[in-house]
Amino acid sequence: MRYDICQLVKIVDMNDELIHEVEFDHGEVETPIPTIGATVVTYPLGLKEFTVVYDKRTNEGKRSKIVDLEINLLGERSVVKVLLETVTLIVGQHDIGEF
Repeated sequence: MRYDICQLVKIVDMNDELIHEVEFDHGEVETPIPTIGATVVTYPLGLKEFTVVYDKRTNEGKRSKIVDLEINLLGERSVVKVLLETVTLIVGQHDIGEF
């Protein structure tokens, strides 16, 4: 079965005030049934201006736990969304520049 891996990203300023909240889509994967509490390894996330992107400056992975599974039966094809734990990015500290 195919699963859509997503992660809520909170973009805050230096005073920890929320600027924007966005759902980052890591993509679809074909995998056995994921479980809540399992770990997913991806590139860490960073900011390019106010757009959330993968931070590939180092070749290190970022571990995130699965916190929820959402099954949407409203469309033509049912979609299972795997939600990873929320990550907070600080403007000015998580900017990756032009890399």
